[in-house]
Amino acid sequence: MSQRFRITRTMQENIAEPAITLEECKNYFASKADFTYSETFTVKGPESTMTINGDFFMWKLGESEIPFRLYSGDLYVAVPHEAIAAKMLEVASDLRADVVEG
Repeated sequence: MSQRFRITRTMQENIAEPAITLEECKNYFASKADFTYSETFTVKGPESTMTINGDFFMWKLGESEIPFRLYSGDLYVAVPHEAIAAKMLEVASDLRADVVEG
């Protein structure tokens, strides 16, 4: 089972606007060749398929795509192994944000 993490600025003091915005994310991730934007994320199981609407920045990692989801001013990502953790920390640093579990 993987842990879910939140990239957020809500814990920072003296910041006028702590929310990470869609426009900010679109600009940031557009500069990254290994990310694409999607308004849906589809999860395929052995017997069903589920599509989730939202703002997803999909990171291409080998044959997999890892969703970074923007929701209520924070980015969320599940971290099942170290490569994703390293990318998550890079994104948080670039966005001047903190990483918290949950």
